[in-house]
Amino acid sequence: MRQRASFILGSLALLLFVTTSSWAADPSDPETAIRLMIRANADKDLPALSRLMAHDADIVSYTVGGRKYVGWPDFEREMREEFVNAQKIEIPITELKVWTKGDLAWFAMEVDYIRYVAEGSAVKRTVLPLRETGILERRAGRWQLLSWHESFRSAQLGGPLASPSAAAGSQKLVSTAPVSMPDVSGEWDILEVEDEKRYKATIDKSGNGPYTQQGGRFVTTKIENRLWQGTWHQPGNDREGGFEVLLSEDGKEAKGIWWYTRVDTRKNIPPKEHGGTYHWKKVAPSPASNQ
Repeated sequence: MRQRASFILGSLALLLFVTTSSWAADPSDPETAIRLMIRANADKDLPALSRLMAHDADIVSYTVGGRKYVGWPDFEREMREEFVNAQKIEIPITELKVWTKGDLAWFAMEVDYIRYVAEGSAVKRTVLPLRETGILERRAGRWQLLSWHESFRSAQLGGPLASPSAAAGSQKLVSTAPVSMPDVSGEWDILEVEDEKRYKATIDKSGNGPYTQQGGRFVTTKIENRLWQGTWHQPGNDREGGFEVLLSEDGKEAKGIWWYTRVDTRKNIPPKEHGGTYHWKKVAPSPASNQ
């Protein structure tokens, strides 16, 4: 149930199959710099990423789930782990828009972060739909990434969850209306997409309850703005981890990711490093239960 450690740009990628010294010609425009970063991530080329990203100690960036990087060392450490753990990485860009003003540029991008991880004799493929925003600056003629923010594009897992008309009709950046916690209580059909595992969960109003897989139980830690986060525990095979799903506007579906935090005695599994994607559907109550 995880997502690898990083930013897409945190997962940015390119192995130019050349040495760092051959980077004599720096990218002349911010879009080229962004695409080179994506290639560097996919090709596990940390030196290329290092050159294309600023190393200011006070730069703050965010990845999925609100995880924060301060400066280059935090990010470099997680990227090294990701490059060791993933056998192969692919990052196709599905959408990229760049704006430039003087020596500053900013972008909005959507990518599919595809990672291949060995599980025994098999190789598991996980697709993480992500969106990225960030700021670049031209320093001494070279475009470098300063700060970025990465979020999980849950709606892309199987079609949009939000109504396009509703999204297009609202131009407010801040809402003063009170936000109520969604009612997630009830029975849910759950699909682990990659392995096609199906089971049921019975959830109470606090977001907690058992599910029919290895005696499992979900515990909710946070529900806010349709983002539902929590942990799962499976005593049947002695495993546990976390989950993060995005509820549809009507609260009847949820799509997102799951990851391991412990398997048997192994407790040093990086958060969101190994796992997959979820699709939840709420089971409609029978007519008899409404009487």
